[in-house]
Amino acid sequence: MFLWARGKATDGRSDRRSIYQKIREYEVLDRRKTVTALRAGEDRAILLGLSMVFLSVMMYFVLGITIVRSYSDSAWTEEANCTIINSSIVWHVNCSYSCGTECWKSSRYPCLQVYVSLNSSGKVTRLVHNEETQDNNPECFYVPKCRKDYTTTHAIVQNISERLSSQHTIQCFVDPTNRMDTAILTQIYGQVAVFHSLFWPTCCLIGGTVIIAMVKLTQYLSIMSEQLRSIRK
Repeated sequence: MFLWARGKATDGRSDRRSIYQKIREYEVLDRRKTVTALRAGEDRAILLGLSMVFLSVMMYFVLGITIVRSYSDSAWTEEANCTIINSSIVWHVNCSYSCGTECWKSSRYPCLQVYVSLNSSGKVTRLVHNEETQDNNPECFYVPKCRKDYTTTHAIVQNISERLSSQHTIQCFVDPTNRMDTAILTQIYGQVAVFHSLFWPTCCLIGGTVIIAMVKLTQYLSIMSEQLRSIRK
């Protein structure tokens, strides 16, 4: 009778122990699943951060050799007020347009010359559209695309001439060192374009760095928590 009762008690303890072991196994399994999911999420976050950092570096490189370099190489950096003195078509310039693969035909476009007076110094100078126009043909204010139909090109240039003539004072850009004897109407890349070309890559770089730092901080805190838990046990 005593042996039977003792065996029954032993079986009860073994059953409770087996139930406890199963619960522990489930807890360990759930913890492993949670740790695996957290590690996968951390890996994705680090990959996202590294991608953002790499993208920002590429943006710095591309925009730096295009927008920032073009702005820094431009001689027309000082803004001034210009008074229109004369705007007229003086002659025609020969050009060529594409008519197919390795096919070029000749045409022409009217050369519009615009002279302005700088209100700050009273100096009379020639006005061109932008830096690209200065490089292509500094004698003309605007260099249109060469077309087969000369009438259309002439109408475009004539419309520009009439708009300039209707304005008395305009904003222009001049060379503060007086190395260039012309003024330009607009900059290809101004200060706003330079600001955006540096602002958005910087935001992307900071965002990627913050993501990586937060993941590393989370991993460090997790390790410290596990160490404290093991010490308490």
